[in-house]
Amino acid sequence: MKPFWKTGEPYVLATGAALAIILVMSLALVGVVMTNGLGYFWPRALVKFELKDGSVALGQITQQEKNPTNGDRRIQLKIANRDVFGQDFRWIDEKDITARSLPADAVLLERREHGNFFGFLTGVTAEGMTLTGAAPYDKLLQARKLVSGKLDATRTIKQQMSNLNNSAESLRLKVQKLEYDGKEKNAASITELTSAREKLMAEFSKLNEQATATLAGIGTITAQLSDSAGGSKDISLTEIVALQRPNSMSFFAKCGAYLERVRELLWDDPRESNTEGGLFPAIFGTVMMVLLMSVFSLPFGVIAAIYLREYARDGLVTRMVRIAVNNLAGVPSIVYGVFGLGFFVYGVGGSLDKLFFPERLPTPTFGTGGILWSSLTLALLTVPVVIVATEESLASIPKGIREGSLALGATKFQTLTKILLPMATPGIMTGLILSMARAAGEVAPLMIVGVVKLAPTLPFDSNFPFFHMDRKFMHLGFHIYDVGFQSPNVEAAKPMVFVTTMLLLAIVIVASSTAIYLRTRMRGKYTTSTF
Repeated sequence: MKPFWKTGEPYVLATGAALAIILVMSLALVGVVMTNGLGYFWPRALVKFELKDGSVALGQITQQEKNPTNGDRRIQLKIANRDVFGQDFRWIDEKDITARSLPADAVLLERREHGNFFGFLTGVTAEGMTLTGAAPYDKLLQARKLVSGKLDATRTIKQQMSNLNNSAESLRLKVQKLEYDGKEKNAASITELTSAREKLMAEFSKLNEQATATLAGIGTITAQLSDSAGGSKDISLTEIVALQRPNSMSFFAKCGAYLERVRELLWDDPRESNTEGGLFPAIFGTVMMVLLMSVFSLPFGVIAAIYLREYARDGLVTRMVRIAVNNLAGVPSIVYGVFGLGFFVYGVGGSLDKLFFPERLPTPTFGTGGILWSSLTLALLTVPVVIVATEESLASIPKGIREGSLALGATKFQTLTKILLPMATPGIMTGLILSMARAAGEVAPLMIVGVVKLAPTLPFDSNFPFFHMDRKFMHLGFHIYDVGFQSPNVEAAKPMVFVTTMLLLAIVIVASSTAIYLRTRMRGKYTTSTF
């Protein structure tokens, strides 16, 4: 038995078993997230239940389980119609069901507010419009097509209003600056800019009236529906985002609806307290923050590692710095958030406001949370990982390569830039991969230095200076926390939690895979060139 242990075979088996367990756990995690996330968009049937007490329930079956009180089977039904029933879900015991069916005319309406509506279409009221359809559902489709055209025109008008508002705000800030520098001295310029701003605001008001009139004209177009309890409901077509009859949809029609929901998720803005709609602002904010963090952390981490490994003398101070760098990697992220708030936001940002924007005070410009300070805080959090990975990569290069380069007449700087850094690039990329993966999932520090529940504008747009580093932003990690734990209706928001988690995992996997691909290419290139 002793020779068997001495060969090390048990340890090899143990490490292989540990690796297998880690792989199974990782695949199980991804599988659970994808199963619950991908199925969220598939149009599910609307089931009609007739109960023993004479009532009727209509909804989508979400899960089935044993009733913990009596042991009977029960069904959780998403009944929607939150503004009518006051709840989204209902439990029904199977023993209370007398009949169930899939009515072909059952309608699912996705609304801008109050969640979905399940019911039956009874008619369409469209004053001032001629609808040629015979059946109510055909009339509804025709009316909705006309309303969609009007809404598209309204969105174009609102985009023009947004541009005018940005121009007017720019003029207002210029006037504020001139008044701060001296109102009497700059009276002529102030009058000219004020006049220009008033013209913009007059045009803004005209467009606003036009948009209001357009919405008022189509706001009277309504759909009449009845719910499972027999009540009636009038819903304006301007409030309808999507409509379906899932029980009569073909497989390909359901595939089309599924792809449309995915498009909405990736490109539209959120609504209903972030529990419905799209996630584009959160996706954009997450990707932009990770890229900015990488731009800040990679150069400083590599430079620090080069100095520690190639130039610093091995003494007490150098050893203390290495110990400090290793310890910084284990500091809780919330501590970095507090530091970022005190140093970057109040310290650096407050100083920038006093130096460049004194006329705007006490309203802060950079002296409040924003994507710039969030990226710098996460760069500070992840830079120890880059330092350690780069230093280890430089240390792994044989000493003979350095000596050979110097013997051939190259300077130390030339040896570093032409030989050592290219050979250390795979290790540097490893540090970048680890830092990006950690930064993408951090939430605690971001809650202090810039992330918000709902950002009115993106940090990047078509208005000068295009990159607005002072703006707050949305983040997928914070979105998961907000929807999963701060939503007033947690059960209804649960599918969105899995969808957001799946998107966050996808971003991390794509970013890491790209970096791994580049690292592999560099490793093959520079390993081959050393022989």
